[in-house]
Amino acid sequence: MRACKILRMSTTARYRPETTGWFTSTRTNNGNQCVEVRFDGGAVLIRDSKFRRDPAHRREDEPVITVTASEWMTFLDAVRGRDAATEVLVAAPAPHADGTTLRCGDTALDYTRGEWDAFVAGVRDGEFDRIAVPA
Repeated sequence: MRACKILRMSTTARYRPETTGWFTSTRTNNGNQCVEVRFDGGAVLIRDSKFRRDPAHRREDEPVITVTASEWMTFLDAVRGRDAATEVLVAAPAPHADGTTLRCGDTALDYTRGEWDAFVAGVRDGEFDRIAVPA
């Protein structure tokens, strides 16, 4: 199974925005329970903001999914219903009631229905898009 880490290539495509801090959809309530995304060059990182609210959690143990910008855009097309589901990054009904699990390899992030709905609304608004920059 894929380890969900960026594979460095000899020529890496550039994307806009190049780098961001962690951000969420503008449709989220207050940012405490959300799908959080960060762009880092050719990589896209995804985490769940709920993890850090629990004082028992150690930051270094936080589950983070990392995919390429190309894999991310394919996933966003699937979320928008424009393309078939991806094999690398998969969203499926969560094992708990009324939610969605985002999975890449052995890493899984569970989101509530409200969290996922806010993320999907942001996807439809283009808030999470990476734009390839021509060489």
